[in-house]
Amino acid sequence: MAIHILGIRHHGVGSAKNVRERLSEIEPDLILVEGPPEIDNMLATIGQANLVPPAAIMCYNSENPRESVFYPFAEYSPEWVAAQYANKHRIPVKAIDLPVTISFAKKREGNESTPPEPITNKDPLSYLAEISGFNSGEDWWEYHFEQQKSNTSEHFEAVMHVMESLRAEEIKSSLDQENIHREAYMRTLIRQYQNEIFTNIAVICGAWHAPALTKLDETAKPDAKLIKELPKSRIKVTSTWIPWTNSRLSMLSGYGAGIYSPGWYEHQWKVKDNVEISWLTKIANTLRQKQIDISTAHVIEAFVLSRSLSAIRNKYYVSLEELDEAALSVMCMGDGIWLEFVKKELTIGNKLGKVPDEIPKVPLQEDFEQQLKTLRLKLTAGEKQYDLDLRKEIDLNRSILFFRLEIMEIPWAKRTVSRTKGTFKESWVTEWSPDMMIELIDKAFLGNTIESASHNLVVNKCIQAKSIAEASGLIQTCIPAELFESIDTVLEKIVELSTISSDIIDLMVALPGLIDVSRYGNVRKSDLSILNTIVKQLLVKVYVGLNNACYGLDEENSTNMFGLVANLNNAIRLYNNSDYQQQWHETLHGMIDNSGIHPIVLGCICRLLLDAQQMDEYEVDTRISFALSASNDPYQVASWLEGFLKGNGMILIYDNRLWNLIYSWVDSLPGNTFMELLPLLRRTFAKFEYGERRQIGEKAKRGLANDYTPVDRDAAHNFDPERAAKILPIIKELAGF
Repeated sequence: MAIHILGIRHHGVGSAKNVRERLSEIEPDLILVEGPPEIDNMLATIGQANLVPPAAIMCYNSENPRESVFYPFAEYSPEWVAAQYANKHRIPVKAIDLPVTISFAKKREGNESTPPEPITNKDPLSYLAEISGFNSGEDWWEYHFEQQKSNTSEHFEAVMHVMESLRAEEIKSSLDQENIHREAYMRTLIRQYQNEIFTNIAVICGAWHAPALTKLDETAKPDAKLIKELPKSRIKVTSTWIPWTNSRLSMLSGYGAGIYSPGWYEHQWKVKDNVEISWLTKIANTLRQKQIDISTAHVIEAFVLSRSLSAIRNKYYVSLEELDEAALSVMCMGDGIWLEFVKKELTIGNKLGKVPDEIPKVPLQEDFEQQLKTLRLKLTAGEKQYDLDLRKEIDLNRSILFFRLEIMEIPWAKRTVSRTKGTFKESWVTEWSPDMMIELIDKAFLGNTIESASHNLVVNKCIQAKSIAEASGLIQTCIPAELFESIDTVLEKIVELSTISSDIIDLMVALPGLIDVSRYGNVRKSDLSILNTIVKQLLVKVYVGLNNACYGLDEENSTNMFGLVANLNNAIRLYNNSDYQQQWHETLHGMIDNSGIHPIVLGCICRLLLDAQQMDEYEVDTRISFALSASNDPYQVASWLEGFLKGNGMILIYDNRLWNLIYSWVDSLPGNTFMELLPLLRRTFAKFEYGERRQIGEKAKRGLANDYTPVDRDAAHNFDPERAAKILPIIKELAGF
């Protein structure tokens, strides 16, 4: 009976190479790796052509997928190499760490109990690093065990000797208590397999655990006692493969994660000879793609410099540190920004793994992957932009999928500004993260397809909706997602809420969105006739109750009302219904003389009626003169101005009557009053466009506009329609109309 303990560093290239060679030498009949037993069936699939690392085994609570843990693998991970060897030679490969069910139960107990006294979580190898002059324990291990080329048997004996020496010193860390139970469980499973038919067992585990797995006979009774201390758990755990990314491998999260340079590790694993020169050649090609002139001489000079740096530091090999410094000096011309670009593109990389279709998945996950194939979409670790034309069937279906995922709060695709104009154009940027798979699996209870899951999610939100604004927001998401059954449900909810709702602010918040949704009818082929009836009913409620809703509001609430009135006015104008517009203007007219309404709202109403040509010239002059009267409170005048100008300064540039009234009012203010009002006036004028503020400043230099007329207005008198007709077709073509 032979048991070979191979101590490794997780995701270590040198460790993986030594494991591969050692397994070929000892030819085991069973391979045991560090990991929970729940991943056994997943380990058996390693080596399949369509399972491409980086990939991770996801173990999750079947009833609560958010309770999950990941076991990531790269092709240079020793555990991956060991499982690949086992499956190739048709021998069993098993995982022997604590089960995930127990880990979940321990975590729950830990959250409920009082936290233990803090213990310094110091890497045991750091003590050796300090003695030897290395920056960290990782650097020490890299120097002595990952880069050293020696007999594999001697290599693992040396690892065992180092770890035995460190453990003999009783070095403490915050993981000691956890490791006690883990190692007891590992030893128990090794003994179990030892009692079966296996006679030549190889155990691949983290180097720190190696010495603890050697004394099996004398630890049997203590281990049984320790295992009894573990919490009992009835959690049902499901395991599956999910694609992983290099960027996730480089993060300090998950099991065995924290590889700072996965792209460099992969290069070392794949390239046997001239590793350094081929890496620098990759850097050169990457920089050339960014139009940076890099010659072969640059590569050679960087290689010589990296070798020299290594010799000065008394290293027998060239590390990534020397290669980075050489590339920075020679190839990046000292520009750290370009080196960071190289690190992002090469040192970390954008690689995304691939998982076989036959791997067991929840139905929702299968439907998602099937839609990706049908719509020719790819999961990418980096950003990828899709410019969609909704007149094309495939682009329309892509847009529908993106909107449905947005409803499900899976942020794979995010809307961005389209590079082309038109209502049929949309632009989306996709970027995949493994965390999104958790969200997808977590939504599996909602339905077996993306469509049914998003529909059920909308229905659930609709049931919980307490206001018309909430329900109208759901309508806006359902239309582009083509959840027509959901739309009917939400419309019924809006009808129900509208019959009992008397909250005018809620109605005003909801109406612009509902009116805007009606414009999707032509593009999305949606029947929204019932929506028009609902909009009409809600508008009538607003017309009746707006006056009272605005009465007696303080400054903050009046400012909010000012925005709601302006937004609703724009929505009604876009609705293009003369009856609705007439009723709206009549409502505004009925409010303009209400002294109990805040000046900012009155100013807004006056401007809206002016823009809609609902006031004649005499009434406009009278109301503006009255509002800016010197007898009025200066603060009220400033508020009225803010509402009247409502973020648009063009009226000051072209309306000399209004200009002179405001100019005279400002000129009449006492100095101390002007200084007090300055912040409020500044807030008003700061909302103007830069060009408007500049023209207003130029006009202010001239004072009163008795004889002043803007240059643009003079140009308008000389307008030549025949000349314009010649250039308009060209302008339209350039503008893309």
